[in-house]
Amino acid sequence: MRAAATLPVERVAAVVHVKATTPGRRRSVALTIAMLACVAYFLLPLLWLLVASTKSDSGLFHSFGFSVQFHDFQLWHNVHDVFTYGNGQYPRWLLNTIFYAIASAGGAAALATAGGYGFAKYHFAGKRAAFAVVIVSIMVPGVALTVPSYLLFAKIGIVNTPLAIILPSLVSPFGIYLMRVYAADAVDDSLLEAARIDGAGELRIFCQIALRLLAPGVVTVVLFTLVATWNNYFLPFIMLNDPKLFPVTVGLAQWNSQASGGGGAQAVFSLVITGSLISVVPLAVAFLLLQRYWQSGLSAGSVTT
Repeated sequence: MRAAATLPVERVAAVVHVKATTPGRRRSVALTIAMLACVAYFLLPLLWLLVASTKSDSGLFHSFGFSVQFHDFQLWHNVHDVFTYGNGQYPRWLLNTIFYAIASAGGAAALATAGGYGFAKYHFAGKRAAFAVVIVSIMVPGVALTVPSYLLFAKIGIVNTPLAIILPSLVSPFGIYLMRVYAADAVDDSLLEAARIDGAGELRIFCQIALRLLAPGVVTVVLFTLVATWNNYFLPFIMLNDPKLFPVTVGLAQWNSQASGGGGAQAVFSLVITGSLISVVPLAVAFLLLQRYWQSGLSAGSVTT
């Protein structure tokens, strides 16, 4: 009876001992420091941008970078000046950036989804060679293709037009690779065969079945392309010479060059910083709105039997 009474206690003690000695529950000081360093690396520039946007031009150079001057709080004044400076150049640049980003992200996601789905679910001659070309294209930086693209677009007369920004952004080799890998697991072959037996065509299968399962991957490609187009500087800098077509990146660089090379009347450093802060807001909103599609699609590729 005594042995039977002490058995549960021994088992509990053994479980507690196992949990206490489990390697996965140990806290690593080095990993914690590395994580804090990564958080600081990403958040400190945003914090500095937010604080600097509250200062005037003189305050930027005569105060500590992370100190807020409540006696000279200029955030709302800077925001007003950003949208009114240069006869309202910044709102036009912001609208141009939104248009370029949405058009490029939507087109790139559509082409990448169709291409990745085709590579994953169809067998055709030259499939391996074509996919090898896609893999090699990922290794080629987009900057290296800017000048050849400019020469090509100059021949056909679309330089200094929105098409010169949108067309190069529609081709996303990484997006095709990502969607090929995702479609291979997310879209089960048995679902496609069942739809074909029921008489559904390939286009209907793709639109009504595959796209729903591929939604998280599509959103991922959209966000990658959205961020890449939004932050792109070199391509629009080469392709565009009309200030009315500039995106935010090129427009703010123009203001910065004026502030650096001009006199006191051109000192708009606070406007450049505040404009940079405003340009971050739409991307943050896009991530917050689209993250639910990732969360809802974690089991998109599961098939119950």
